[in-house]
Amino acid sequence: MSLSTHVLDAMSGRPAVGVAVTLTGSNGEPMSTGTTDDDGRVAQLGGDLPSGVYRLHFGTGAYFAALDVATFYPEVIVAFEITDATGKYHVPVLLSPFAYSTYRGS
Repeated sequence: MSLSTHVLDAMSGRPAVGVAVTLTGSNGEPMSTGTTDDDGRVAQLGGDLPSGVYRLHFGTGAYFAALDVATFYPEVIVAFEITDATGKYHVPVLLSPFAYSTYRGS
């Protein structure tokens, strides 16, 4: 099983570099952390995860503060469920100061 994420900055049309990402389990305890690279990606989070509900916390407030841009969302939290522990899971986020969207990627 693999879990990855990708953050794109819709304001600039570029990858969001330096966004802190934390994976938590259903108990809310951090399981894994990462920071988006020059392509806006964290290639691997959490190792082998069993089926269950998880959350990815994105540090969007700090990201926009570093750009000196006001934002309505100081963090973005995406909850998702792993149902096939042998599958590949990719959670992309499209980010702007006043909106965000996500979907199950491939």
